[in-house]
Amino acid sequence: MERKLTRKVKVGSVYVGGDAPVSIQSMTNTDTRDVESTLDQIRALHVAGCEIIRCAVPDMKAAESLKDICANSPMPVVADIHFDYRLALKSIENGVSAIRLNPGNIGSVERVKIVTEAAKEKNIPIRIGVNSGSLEKDILERDGKPTAKGLVESALRHVKILEELDFYDIVISIKSSDVPMMIEAYRLMSQKCNYPLHLGVTESGTVFRGTIKSTLGIGTLLAEGIGDTIRVSLTSDPIEEIKVAKEMLIALGLRKQGMTFVSCPTCGRTQINLIKIAEEVEKRLENCDKNIKVAVMGCVVNGPGEAREADIGIAGGNGEGLIFKKGEIIKKVKEDELIQELMKEIEKL
Repeated sequence: MERKLTRKVKVGSVYVGGDAPVSIQSMTNTDTRDVESTLDQIRALHVAGCEIIRCAVPDMKAAESLKDICANSPMPVVADIHFDYRLALKSIENGVSAIRLNPGNIGSVERVKIVTEAAKEKNIPIRIGVNSGSLEKDILERDGKPTAKGLVESALRHVKILEELDFYDIVISIKSSDVPMMIEAYRLMSQKCNYPLHLGVTESGTVFRGTIKSTLGIGTLLAEGIGDTIRVSLTSDPIEEIKVAKEMLIALGLRKQGMTFVSCPTCGRTQINLIKIAEEVEKRLENCDKNIKVAVMGCVVNGPGEAREADIGIAGGNGEGLIFKKGEIIKKVKEDELIQELMKEIEKL
């Protein structure tokens, strides 16, 4: 698919926008003031595939903690700032690779200018983050409720403040928990500017509902070539956000590396515990970095043929199953040995 070419900005070691790949972000849910716990979570997220991490900065102690966090983080750290410009200055001083704030919410233009000058000096971007719960009163009074047009107008107000201060290393997010509104807002923003866009459905929910809403919202836009970096927001362990984001990018062909897993939905021909087997295989392959496609199919009648494009797979029978490569059967094994034999064959690839 053809992606819209946006302005490229640098977030630490990761480029966002332009011809850079769509990057995956998340946010720590630890207390930023607890350096070790925060770093432990950052490292785990990095291993899972996260490329940019954001940390909440509620007070000066949290901003001070960023010094050790940034120095030891395996990926760029973004400071999440609300209202107090001094927290932004301290975060920049302590080594963050970007800051997230809304210029209109931190006081006078003079304060914003101080922040932009500090950001320029360190060559770090500012992400403007607007959502349906943070719209200005005059926009809400005019429209009566959050709208896509209102979200875009709010974001562009903040953009204008930075542009008038000659600051252009900007990333924009305009999130909503309403999927159609989120899609409409990002489409409109994509037409109005060429700044890189951070996609996300805010407050999307638990893993089940949040995955569906995020995939519909983020996936629709990515399929249209809109979006440069993404965060799947889930009420869960942030690791789950990375899993969903990676699978979304792989499914859209925006990520070529990594394992692709497919399994059939089962039917009346299934004679093995396919659901249990598929879940176990998927779990064992969670951190597989081989560029392969693995299939778990329910029957020997159609399994190998339907999964002919898979590099490796299994097809269930009555108390036994077949292991196949590229649609060709290579061995027959007992049901309780299927997973182990499959993993052995994957290791050989």
